[in-house]
Amino acid sequence: MLTEIDLSFLTILWRAGLAALLGFAIGWERRAIGSPVRARIVALVSMTTAALTALSMQMAVSDLSRVLAGLLTGIGFIGAGVVIRDATGEVRGLTTAASPWAMTAVAIAIGAGFAILGLLLTLFVYVIIAWDDWPLVTRLRQRRAEQKAKDAGSQQQVEEH
Repeated sequence: MLTEIDLSFLTILWRAGLAALLGFAIGWERRAIGSPVRARIVALVSMTTAALTALSMQMAVSDLSRVLAGLLTGIGFIGAGVVIRDATGEVRGLTTAASPWAMTAVAIAIGAGFAILGLLLTLFVYVIIAWDDWPLVTRLRQRRAEQKAKDAGSQQQVEEH
């Protein structure tokens, strides 16, 4: 028969494993587009965050908000390392930096025992970071550009006459 300590151990392990799996999925999407943040990094961040959240709750830490603030701040610091300005002055890496940070919030929810919420939030994170690559969005953007070019051509013809 499982004791209360064994149950807590298995619960924390389950939550950390689920968070790692979801983090790996989001990290894999980032890897697919060639970002410097790889699947293992996001999985490790998610697993660690869920485990620390669950452990803090289990140990009845007096101020859990400080633990959570520390986690979010630390991951924000890691994310800042992938944000760069390229030779043209364009800032790159913001979505990649935001991905582990968003998954930290997901892992906090999972670590606190809200697995379904974590799954749904991961789905939202995926939709948001992969939005530009969806065929429908790409076609709409292409149509808009074609329409602008057509309108600009029509405007130029009107000005010539």
